[in-house]
Amino acid sequence: MTSMAQAQDVQKDDQAPERDVIIVTATLRAADVQDIPLAVTAVSPAELDRQNVQDIKALTSISPSFSIQSSQTESQGTSIRIRGVGTTGNNTGLESSVGVFIDGVYQSRPGIALGDLLDLERLEILRGPQGTLFGRNTSAGALNITTQRPDLTEVKAFGNVTYGNYDFFNVQAGVSVPIVTDSLGLRISGAYRKRDGYLRSVTVPGARSGNRDRYILRAQLLWEPSPDVSIRLIGDYAKADENCCDAVIVRETELLPFFAFQGLPANGGVAASGPQALRRLQTNSQLFNNDTEQYGFSGELKWDIGPVQMTYIGSYRHFEASSDQESDFVGLNIFSSGAGSTAAPTTPSNGGPIKTMTHELRFQGSAFNDALDFLVGAYYSDEKIDEIQSLTLGTDFQRAVSAGNFGNVAGVNPLFALTALGNGGVPVNAAGNFAVNRFRQDAESFSIFTHNVINFTDNISLTLGARYVEETKDGSFNQLAANSPACQAIVNGVITGAIPAALRAGALGLTCFPFATSARITVPGTGGTVLANTIPGLPLPREYDLVFKDDELTYTAQLAYNSNNGFLAYAGFSRGFKSGGFNLDPAAAALGADPRFNSEKVDAYEAGIKTEFANGRIRANLAVFHMDMSDFQVLDFTGVQFQTFNVAAAKSTGAELELFGQFESGISVNLAMTYADARYPGNCADGVVASAPTLVTIRALCGQDLTNAPKFTGVAGITYDNEITDSGWKMLANFNINYSSSRRTATSALDTNGLPNPLDIQPAFFKMNARLGFTTPDDRFSFEFWGTNLNNEITRGITANTPLRGGAGTRSRIAFVEEPRMYGITLRAKY
Repeated sequence: MTSMAQAQDVQKDDQAPERDVIIVTATLRAADVQDIPLAVTAVSPAELDRQNVQDIKALTSISPSFSIQSSQTESQGTSIRIRGVGTTGNNTGLESSVGVFIDGVYQSRPGIALGDLLDLERLEILRGPQGTLFGRNTSAGALNITTQRPDLTEVKAFGNVTYGNYDFFNVQAGVSVPIVTDSLGLRISGAYRKRDGYLRSVTVPGARSGNRDRYILRAQLLWEPSPDVSIRLIGDYAKADENCCDAVIVRETELLPFFAFQGLPANGGVAASGPQALRRLQTNSQLFNNDTEQYGFSGELKWDIGPVQMTYIGSYRHFEASSDQESDFVGLNIFSSGAGSTAAPTTPSNGGPIKTMTHELRFQGSAFNDALDFLVGAYYSDEKIDEIQSLTLGTDFQRAVSAGNFGNVAGVNPLFALTALGNGGVPVNAAGNFAVNRFRQDAESFSIFTHNVINFTDNISLTLGARYVEETKDGSFNQLAANSPACQAIVNGVITGAIPAALRAGALGLTCFPFATSARITVPGTGGTVLANTIPGLPLPREYDLVFKDDELTYTAQLAYNSNNGFLAYAGFSRGFKSGGFNLDPAAAALGADPRFNSEKVDAYEAGIKTEFANGRIRANLAVFHMDMSDFQVLDFTGVQFQTFNVAAAKSTGAELELFGQFESGISVNLAMTYADARYPGNCADGVVASAPTLVTIRALCGQDLTNAPKFTGVAGITYDNEITDSGWKMLANFNINYSSSRRTATSALDTNGLPNPLDIQPAFFKMNARLGFTTPDDRFSFEFWGTNLNNEITRGITANTPLRGGAGTRSRIAFVEEPRMYGITLRAKY
């Protein structure tokens, strides 16, 4: 359901109900959503409740143009897309193409914004580039979330409690109290959510993934000392202690028979795989811990200074994530990240703090008898990232990786045996080899902007906006500790020629797994004075300390005709921008590569109409769009390392239709459909300067669809909301169905052998949601039965190579699975 599907007041008489005006701030001004020349989906708290949307991950059941997926961690590996366009996650250096703003404050990473959608006033999904007004990294769109303000006139309170399958328990409550009537008010709200994981490991009893265990507290103070001044202070604290994200092995390697040959269990540590494991939601690894803790403060000052309103918003947020994972995804002891089972007791968890400070000042007013509505402003942000990445090799590393890459071609445990050729005839066990890597990025962004609406007549207006932005980032990679004797032995054997030429690349690339390899491996015979990572052809981690700088002018222009009687037509152009930065990965500077990637730019064209008739009871909105992106930012996991690179071009072309009808009987219907052809054009590699392997990867993308960009998506629903008894009891009945056509789920469509990656395509699917509720005559209490994904459609969000398990044509594949069927009962009360 969309902006047209917000809850409507149902009149008790026979008159046709008039629509409620839906006020949004998509242009940083309060306006009717039907009167602004932008494609905006506005959702009320009631509609979020009806579709059981508890966080932004569930918004796909509301807007077909919106999608979100998570991979190895939710805190780092979450990607948001609008119109099929977004940035793949799992690298903190990459910022989102879809900006998330809560009460006007930018959330610098999607993982920061994954908390409960608690005590909201509204949520707006802005489609297309929004950089002129919304500052940083909104080249594909923005989420604009507004929480409820304190009430200055009366005491209000609410509470709800939910229980469901997977032992799901959720409670939310809040109270608003006027401390000084009409002047000073306080609002406090909080939520706690707990649920068992829906993925079960078949190799480790009790190990689950995909659970929920989180809470959030928020306090607000609103002071209006005069009609011209408003001051709002907000503080929040949130904590999550969860297990995420294990993956299902949906395809096993053809080299599986050789695990027994290498002295390992015949199943290679995989007891469940393929379609049956996907249907049964079965995994093979151990616990995946992904904890987060954050707190933030923001202040908003609004001051009417004569004909001009000044607005200042300042904020500070401290977000910290930690993860410890058996990220080999199998039951063998191959390796673990962070303080996993193979790590020494002193090994730190992966993750670290992200500290963000923002300031925004703007002035908005009108002139020339309201012929000009102007807005000018300035924005500054300072973000500091300090992240630890550690990985330790386990006792099964050499045997398992030998089996999964050499089979029986090079004999028994060749990765162990070959180390002897570089260590005086004595083989080296890789168990316990590790690296603790530290990545830091200090980013400053400054911009000035203007956004102006020129009203030529009462019906015709022209919107002109521009923003100049400067970005500076200091990025570094320093290795805090490492011990890689097995890698050192292989490097010795490669440089001296002792290892046979046919085995050198495999032995080096696999033994010197970059996440667990020392950046101080040396060249033999130099007394440890020459680093091996300076030798051409040796892909070893290399530390760096560099600066990234960029500036850009973004702008927008829209021409609109508004009949002021239920019809708006508009057409416009926008230039968008998303900052470049650093690939925060230990292999980013290997082979002398530049760890920096370029800023992403987009030219977007959009035209649309917004209509309403039958006294506002029926509304139809249509938008058509085309987006041309250059230097499109991509992250790809090869099975050995993460690659971050720019693709010369990407495009998205399509149309969006929203329909809503409200009838006198209390029945409303809604339909939203999106067609988006998001793709890499055939010439997407033209002009790209990159290493040979990266160029091969980019050329394989050309002519393919973007990741997780289905061409057709839709949402349809019907709602009954009316009194059912003479005493005033009300019933709410809602049924909603959303559809997605087939989509690619991996970054690369082709393997390195030029053949299609197995199980890249997630087939088309439907998912159904429903809710049935009853409310007491005084509107104070209600109880509801609900279910999401009632047809239990098991879908893959991300598909990738299982690390180090198979080569081109024989790869094992993992899938990160989206939520199965959920159902429960909710009790609500308000005062």
